[in-house]
Amino acid sequence: MSSSPAPDMARTVQAAPISRRAVGTTMGSALIAAVAYIDPGNFATNVTAGARFGPMLVWVVVAASAVGLLVQYLASKLGLVTGRSLPEHCRERMPSWARVGMWLQAELVVIMTDLAEVVGGAIALHLLFGVPMLAGATAMVLTSLAVLGLKVNGYSLFRPVVYAGLATVAAAFGYQVLHADLGAGELASGLIPRLQGIDSAYLAAGVVGATVMPHVVYLHSDMTKTELAVSGRAVPELLRRSRREISAAMLVAASINVCIMLAATTLGAQQAGSLADAHAGFASVMGAAAGWAFALALLASSLASTCVGVYSGQAIMAGFLRRHVSAWLLRCVSAVPALAVLAAGVDPTAALVLSQVALSFGIPLALAPLLWLTSSSTVMGSAANTSLTVGAIGTVLGLVIGLNVFLTGSLLIG
Repeated sequence: MSSSPAPDMARTVQAAPISRRAVGTTMGSALIAAVAYIDPGNFATNVTAGARFGPMLVWVVVAASAVGLLVQYLASKLGLVTGRSLPEHCRERMPSWARVGMWLQAELVVIMTDLAEVVGGAIALHLLFGVPMLAGATAMVLTSLAVLGLKVNGYSLFRPVVYAGLATVAAAFGYQVLHADLGAGELASGLIPRLQGIDSAYLAAGVVGATVMPHVVYLHSDMTKTELAVSGRAVPELLRRSRREISAAMLVAASINVCIMLAATTLGAQQAGSLADAHAGFASVMGAAAGWAFALALLASSLASTCVGVYSGQAIMAGFLRRHVSAWLLRCVSAVPALAVLAAGVDPTAALVLSQVALSFGIPLALAPLLWLTSSSTVMGSAANTSLTVGAIGTVLGLVIGLNVFLTGSLLIG
């Protein structure tokens, strides 16, 4: 990274009343970030973990969500304090070769994210209505294009659709957990950190890898960069509000992921081979309604997440290259790999696993510059990270790199 910093970006503004629009934007940013924590990759890892090991890995979901909370807060803080997104800072402060490399890997992250969302949606449509996989993926792409184009009185319906998707997933798995009839002691046991052999360690790594999504780190810093000007409040107060709202949004996402894992404890290990197996398992154990709830939640999650992915692509392109590209065009381009994979007859579950492994390598490349920038007093002023925060994120960075090595080794060994 270049050592020559851009002008001091840290800003302060005198207190003024916060508008309703500002409050909606801030909370909305946190909820949109939370959607990335319940995408089809989370479905696959949490269902498999719950079916094979019961509630034993609930503590991993809680720990990974806490890490996600801290990472999303730093991304929000960077945009809020400096008025620039993470990609914009990288463009201004990195040499050209590093900037281009960062842009290329960030675009790959978006493509892999989109692969998981489109494939997950295709699986859901197949489970619900028997739609062939390729046709279902095409329908997902067209539906997301419609969502991106929907406007009422000049306002985009993107955010309401994303919120509706989040609520649908929460309702579906809340229903399943209520019908799972789990004991309080069994639930509490899942909060005790422990592993049971290499298989549980592999799944724990998968849960963490599917939770901290790099594309939403770029997006969240972009969504908050105008909040200071809109709200008119001083930076410290905005940061406190941001912490509260991100904590609430991450609590929602963590609760949903815990519910997914707990619902899957009613299944047997033989019913965790794929999302289709899990769907059939829920229907056989808890009734047809539970199977439909699972498939509907998967569809809602896929649609909401893929729309978030498109806007992540816009933020990345604009930040790294100063190129503003139509969301529709990005939607079409990023969907090509998913359609190609399904057209080639690749197993959908295998495609989901591949996307999560690829995404895990993008996490350090997003976290490292985020930590560097938010720890710089030149960039952040008095809002720079404390030594405790630096130590925590540095530890997370090391653990994620270790998980990458572990996942890669596991994949090569088979």
